[in-house]
Amino acid sequence: MVTGETADGTSAPAEQSPAPPDRMSGWFRLTSGLLAVVIGAVWTVQGLGYVEDSLMTGQRIWAALGPLLALVGAVLLWLGMRARTRR
Repeated sequence: MVTGETADGTSAPAEQSPAPPDRMSGWFRLTSGLLAVVIGAVWTVQGLGYVEDSLMTGQRIWAALGPLLALVGAVLLWLGMRARTRR
């Protein structure tokens, strides 16, 4: 056990610091980014009319929002990879 010296000169157990927040946020960004890319791709193909029997099929709004969501997901993936490799 690691001890440290207190202000009055006695020794006390040193507190262990918790895991850095970047490590956990890296996983969160990676997971969120991957989910956003997949959902964005599905929205895009539905908006373009490649998926049948859907309420979103052939509606241009989903063909526009899908790539935007996929782009946000790609940025989150990139940020998550940066957080994971900076350890």
